[in-house]
Amino acid sequence: MMHSLVVSNRKGGTGKTTVAVNVAAELAARGRRVLLIDLDSQGHCAVGLGVKVGAGTMVVHRLFTDSAARLSDAIGETAYPNLWLAPADPRFDHSTVSRNDQRLREAIAVEGLVERFDCLIIDTPPSLDVLLMNALLAATRVLVPYVPHQLSFEGTRQLIRVLYPIMTRHNRALKILGFVPMMAAEHVRQHRAVTGNVSHEFGATKLLPAIRSDIRLAEAMAAGKPIRTYAPKSRGAEDFAALAEEIVARLT
Repeated sequence: MMHSLVVSNRKGGTGKTTVAVNVAAELAARGRRVLLIDLDSQGHCAVGLGVKVGAGTMVVHRLFTDSAARLSDAIGETAYPNLWLAPADPRFDHSTVSRNDQRLREAIAVEGLVERFDCLIIDTPPSLDVLLMNALLAATRVLVPYVPHQLSFEGTRQLIRVLYPIMTRHNRALKILGFVPMMAAEHVRQHRAVTGNVSHEFGATKLLPAIRSDIRLAEAMAAGKPIRTYAPKSRGAEDFAALAEEIVARLT
């Protein structure tokens, strides 16, 4: 069974792209055929994987402006075995987008991507718009990174309020996979308090292994490499390996 994981939080700056890129790389390294779809027009998934997106590059955002566009045409190989990328359009104009909330799900089904890939990972914008709705309606699981401070926690709560009607009425296959504390520091009282709030409100079993603060993660993104390649002995690489193992366990 193919799983589609949406990486989302209504608050920006929570490490969504860092999670999307590095979880995708970890799963691919474990032999899964992974497609990373970047719906965030910042286009940072391509940056994190060292993929150049030029004026002539096919991008996933064409799906939402051109009814004849194919998702398959935007899928390209990366430098990493088993990992493909459908990159974003950094010049995407949100005012031109089609209002079809099912466009991505339809493309995945019609183009046979369920047979081509074991896992789809979808990076999303923090805004509540048609792109986020397309991701949520095409997904089976939601992965929520959050930074342990109050604004990020509020963004998490806002996302759950958005998810509830979708999971109960529009996409009953959609489940919350878990919450990932980012830049976590156990010695910081606020970090412990906010993670405690997440555990209390959503359930301790929904907490996933934390990603500790590590400057190597930012360096890896700038270098265009997953952390497992850029600094395989770093805390960031260790943490993402543990996170991937838990994700695999929860998906089986």
